[in-house]
Amino acid sequence: MKNPNDNFLKGRIKSLKFALRGAWLLITTEHSIMVQFSIAIIMSVVGFIMHLSAIEWIMQFLAIGLVLVAEALNTAIEKLADYIQPSYDKKIGFIKDISAGAPAIAAIIAIIIGLIIYIPKFS
Repeated sequence: MKNPNDNFLKGRIKSLKFALRGAWLLITTEHSIMVQFSIAIIMSVVGFIMHLSAIEWIMQFLAIGLVLVAEALNTAIEKLADYIQPSYDKKIGFIKDISAGAPAIAAIIAIIIGLIIYIPKFS
């Protein structure tokens, strides 16, 4: 709930605090995010070892961000669906399956980007 005594800057700081708390909760409680975040760290180290160009770094971080955002949104949708309907429901299951498809597609795109970046470095 918005506090009428908050000015613009205070409101932005509070928003940032909630966003960072949400990111921390994702990274520390959700296994899929833990795996993807670990892969992101590994690929960042590999990027330093392979001396990526600025454009390659941009593409790698965009790919990593795409996967992490898709995983986060999938997690939020699944948590909301479980809250709305705790017992099995065919329609909720369909929604959750579609939601799970988003990070899968993002991961496939990230793998393709990674191959485009790293295969030439081994040639």
